Amino acid sequence: MEERPFSDISYEQFLNEEKLMGSRCNGCGSHFVPPRSICVKCFSSEMEWIKMNGKGRLAAFTCITIAPPFMIEQGYNRENPYISGVVELDEGGRVDARIEGMDPGKPEEIQVGMPLKVKYLHTEVGEKKETYLAFEPA
Repeated sequence: MEERPFSDISYEQFLNEEKLMGSRCNGCGSHFVPPRSICVKCFSSEMEWIKMNGKGRLAAFTCITIAPPFMIEQGYNRENPYISGVVELDEGGRVDARIEGMDPGKPEEIQVGMPLKVKYLHTEVGEKKETYLAFEPA
């Protein structure tokens, strides 16, 4: 794999390639998604890229009715909420992402601990293409 700096830009480039990448500390083995250049557990700067398998479990969630402007343009609002969650990845580490494939109007049906798998959401505005991280039931 080509060397890329541990940055948000590199992370977004990997997402555009439909790769969920994180960093692993060579000192203590901790995993971070998005990647970090310095381990917050042992403060080592000996980090390496690692490809995550894209599977995990829902650790927490919320149903959101007040969307940011770019999501309002996609149709999200009080009548059409979305789910945001924290996913604990199989390899370790946690990541915030949109949760797809469940009804945000019925939060009682969403279970903390349920297995999830990665899903990549692609948008285009003019010539600008972006990929957003999401998860859906496995």
